[in-house]
Amino acid sequence: MDRQHTMQILIERETRKRDDALAAWRDAQRAAENASQQADSLVQYREEYRNRWSAQFAKSAPIEIVRCYHGFVQRLDQAITTQQATARQTADRVAAALKVLRHREMKLATVRRLIERRQQAALQVAQRREQKTFDEAAQRLGRAARGGLAAN
Repeated sequence: MDRQHTMQILIERETRKRDDALAAWRDAQRAAENASQQADSLVQYREEYRNRWSAQFAKSAPIEIVRCYHGFVQRLDQAITTQQATARQTADRVAAALKVLRHREMKLATVRRLIERRQQAALQVAQRREQKTFDEAAQRLGRAARGGLAAN
């Protein structure tokens, strides 16, 4: 019983660790999706901004406005570069979290197989013990029957 209790505690612990790894992987996926969407939104905004101001510059614009435009586009390019780097980092975190999750799933499966094998072994020991008891009882009955025949 003590061994079964220990095994049950082990499987519960490994299940918890696997569940934690699954939650971490899902969180990493959400963060990666958000970072990627934000990078895409910045790229889309930059294109819309350029298109809007290209039409304005075709008509003519003061040099100060042009300088502000270029300064803003540079800062926007920097923000895009930073956000794309963040998106790559979060994608790397997803891969790392998936690796941990797979490790935890393998460990849990290993523990389950171990428990199953131990249960099978215990069942075989019990069956052998029962068979031995039946065999011994049959031998005693056989001897008693032979003894009863010899007395007659």
